[in-house]
Amino acid sequence: MRRLALPLALPVLALVAAGCSSSGSSGPTTLRTDSGGPSQSAGTASTPHAGTALTNWPTYHRTTGRSGVARASISLPLHHGWTANLDGAVYGEPLVVNGTLIVATENDSVYGLNPTTGHRKWRTHLATPESQSNIQHDQPGCGDVFPLGITGTPAYDAATGSVFVVTDSNGGHHKLWALNAATGARRWHKSTDLLPSRDRIAEQQRSALLVADGRVFTTYGGLSGDCGNYVGYITSTATNGKGKTTHYAVPTAREAGMWSPAGPVEGPNHNIYVASGNGAEESGKWDKSDSVTELSPKSLHRISVYAPKTWKQDNIQDLDLGSSSPVPVDGRIVIAGKRGTVYLLHPTFKGVGHAIASLHNCDSYGGAAHDGRTVVMPCRGGVQALRVTKHSLHWLWSSGDYSSPVIAGKRVFVADPDSGDLDVLSLSTGHVVASIGVGSLTHFPSEVIDGKWVYVPTLNGITALHGS
Repeated sequence: MRRLALPLALPVLALVAAGCSSSGSSGPTTLRTDSGGPSQSAGTASTPHAGTALTNWPTYHRTTGRSGVARASISLPLHHGWTANLDGAVYGEPLVVNGTLIVATENDSVYGLNPTTGHRKWRTHLATPESQSNIQHDQPGCGDVFPLGITGTPAYDAATGSVFVVTDSNGGHHKLWALNAATGARRWHKSTDLLPSRDRIAEQQRSALLVADGRVFTTYGGLSGDCGNYVGYITSTATNGKGKTTHYAVPTAREAGMWSPAGPVEGPNHNIYVASGNGAEESGKWDKSDSVTELSPKSLHRISVYAPKTWKQDNIQDLDLGSSSPVPVDGRIVIAGKRGTVYLLHPTFKGVGHAIASLHNCDSYGGAAHDGRTVVMPCRGGVQALRVTKHSLHWLWSSGDYSSPVIAGKRVFVADPDSGDLDVLSLSTGHVVASIGVGSLTHFPSEVIDGKWVYVPTLNGITALHGS
């Protein structure tokens, strides 16, 4: 599960002036387009055109299948709307819930913001995050997110009106919290430290949470560097907080983290699918690591599991599947990892091997977006579009941007951590059609598109853009 070592602060090509803690105004934002005309400047906190009604974006990439497809397209050019400086970096996607933008920070705080102005509606501070000194006292030289608080994308449950987050706090404590999505009030919380033989400080909750079938799911991996005694596992808790929290842990001696930013996925059969990283076994019997696992939602009973034939080499060389999440497409499962191979699978697996098809040239990190049979993969060398049929995989195009994409209309939106820009690509060709500076970005950032707005999480908070 050794993740890419990325800097905590990244260069920005276009400056975005900081606002106050709950809202802010900015100076001009330079917009570049491919139209050949002069660059344009967006005004301060400008007002978008009519027809900007928000819907809901309740989970990572909007749906339980992590489609990453917005309900409406956005007209170019994009303009800077507002910037909100919060009390910590934002690694997860924000949510849009019933007219409120919900954002979680590494300071273990959750905010409810006005999505069109950035003004604060509420803020709930839940815990004291793990500091770099605490983490590295236990695990010298390890970790890459400091302080370590709420890293995984929250999830919303319409039936209970709750938004769920997991805090990482002093001493390596991990708690699942349910908050009132309208007010931020605490409803209940439960510990998810369910493996007493493991080192809690060596564990990290990096993945997006998932709500499906009246349950909320959380997954756990390790710190950057694969340090300490940890193992990848997933938990399942009723959305009302009642009853037992069940879990499934990869049956390996250590590692096999479940850390992909996109998190667990609900499949076409309503079972839960998770990807895990490299495990401890390198020569003997397969330990169910470097895998995609199908689980029942309530008990997390293991139904089936897949690993490539190269699992031993993957474990030795850290070339596992755990860096991205399964993608359900047309009754199939698509998965890619660090080796650079994309696999097409039946939704119920048969152990090692038995892929329907495979395709090379994408070492994948983050969450894919998929619309119909087109999948836009977050490959390390740049996002790539993939055509999927029931029996084959075929590359359509590749782009230099590297991050987790989302799709709106006939365009792909990618927040590029190297440049600090949000780039807009043609879905049919991959060509860049627009680019706008958004700020210093976190690892594997992913934006949210709702109505005519684009919300980008940054190291300082949120940058909001709107269409023309």
